[in-house]
Amino acid sequence: MEYYSPSHYPFKMVGHVNMMDDVLISNSVPPEYLRSALRVLISQGSSVQQPFVRHVRERLLDPKPEFHPAQVLFPGTDELATECTTYLALTRCLFSSKMVQLSLSYLDHFLCSLCEENASWIIGSELHKALGAFAGDIVQAMQALKETDPSRDDALKAKLLKLHSSLVKCRHYCEEHEPNALNYPFQRSERQVADVVHILYPDHPTIDKAVDETFSPLDISLGEISETFTLGPFEVPRLFNGFWQLSSPAWGAASSDAQNAALLQLLRSGLVAADMADHYGDAELIYGHFRNHLPPQVKDKVFAATKWCIFKPIGCEVTDNWVLEAVKERCRRLGGRVELLQFHWYDYGAKEYLDILVKLFSVTQTHPELVSAIGLCNFDSAHTQEACDYLLDKTGTVGLVSNQIQFSVVDSRPLWKMCSISAKYGLKLLTYGSFCGGFLSSRWLGQYRPEMYSASRHLTPSQRKMGETDSASQYLGMIYDWGSWEEFQTLLSTLSTIAEKHSGLSLTSIAIRWVLQKSSVGAARPSPVIVGTRLGVATHDQDNLTILNLTLDDDDMKAIDKVALGSNNEKTRMLIESLGDCGNEYRNMH
Repeated sequence: MEYYSPSHYPFKMVGHVNMMDDVLISNSVPPEYLRSALRVLISQGSSVQQPFVRHVRERLLDPKPEFHPAQVLFPGTDELATECTTYLALTRCLFSSKMVQLSLSYLDHFLCSLCEENASWIIGSELHKALGAFAGDIVQAMQALKETDPSRDDALKAKLLKLHSSLVKCRHYCEEHEPNALNYPFQRSERQVADVVHILYPDHPTIDKAVDETFSPLDISLGEISETFTLGPFEVPRLFNGFWQLSSPAWGAASSDAQNAALLQLLRSGLVAADMADHYGDAELIYGHFRNHLPPQVKDKVFAATKWCIFKPIGCEVTDNWVLEAVKERCRRLGGRVELLQFHWYDYGAKEYLDILVKLFSVTQTHPELVSAIGLCNFDSAHTQEACDYLLDKTGTVGLVSNQIQFSVVDSRPLWKMCSISAKYGLKLLTYGSFCGGFLSSRWLGQYRPEMYSASRHLTPSQRKMGETDSASQYLGMIYDWGSWEEFQTLLSTLSTIAEKHSGLSLTSIAIRWVLQKSSVGAARPSPVIVGTRLGVATHDQDNLTILNLTLDDDDMKAIDKVALGSNNEKTRMLIESLGDCGNEYRNMH
């Protein structure tokens, strides 16, 4: 439930602020330092994170952001006004601070103003880019709304239906604009709002889905992939397209048309498998819509892996029907079968997850048209073994085909126990983070350590991403857990030298190939790597394909091992001691 009264979040200065600290805050510390310091503080836990959010909410509510008149937001043809940029930024703050229901009126007002002022734009202009980012904001707001678990009352329903109606009106406005039709940037938004209405109000009549008609069936052929592996009943590439970046517009926002074009290019390259999740924004909707417009002979070869992630107590009995309905929801959003459903659980101490896994496996047997195979997501070695043994005892078979975990040259924790456990039970390791959020690139070779919020060198949310504490972190934080920035430069230099040996391939390709070869040790070989894909913003399919045509020899592997793993695997051991086993950073998150 959301509250909007400032009195509900009273601002209190608890304790005394040292005068020198006040000087630092007020006029000494550069803004990027303050942002970095704030992020470190928030990462310490809910005792710091909650006051931060409360304070932001209070400032947003007293006074509330202004509803700028339409002529102020859109003062001229294809003009991006400063007031428009500010309005969008404050609206983004509203839903990002979990005041989603309040933000709905601001989102709707913006759309109505666009039509009211007869705004126009050309593709690629600053206004068009801002509208694309706004489309991503609506997607993110809808995801945030689902996560707040709102009361399904008539007031919220009316706001959502009004927002959807404004999107439809805007689509018609773009189609009928004179003298030329305008590019409609809100296809994703319209689809996501309709989906949320269905989730929160399943008995409401199906609302307008005409947006789905804008994408025509495709006549394409699939590319050939040189390296594949068996996952359940399927033969798939050892590179998966990862859609984590769709969870936030911070990686860039693209139109539905641009995303479809990017997906089409990936299929033509032979990269037919994709990984997503229930909380990756509209990833399931995008992929499902695309897949369902493919010719049947192509559609049947496109592989969808998604997730059912439970982050808090379920508050109900684990029944066959409850599990089946959860599977059906993933199928509904994907518009068809889930080839691999990966399960994430918040707390190993809550043992309901074992019976959930048994029932998930049962669904693959009773409803193969819904889901083909079950995997784990971010399980550690001990509880992967526990799950496999429990399934063996209850069903006579392991019943699982995979575990998705982080694995890179700076996070070698899977080598400690996970590789041998997965081999013992015949599981494949679907590995992510192998690019280290983009840090494993020549772009960072010879560079000074970056500031998290540097204005001159922008970092993505993945590169900044931190976990429960400053030491349980990913990417930039992961590098510092692994070693110093100077040691990281030595690692990049080693990868670069090996890349030059292999006909000038990128050091990134070398880093990914190392993971592919390391994760192939044991009976469960080979395993794949998930490569993050910024659909419609940036695609590197041809570069990625070179990874599958590369083999590192013993000298290459030993040279990388020496730096990445340390003497006698000391760096792996150090990571296990400081971070815990695979996936530990995703437990007990605030």
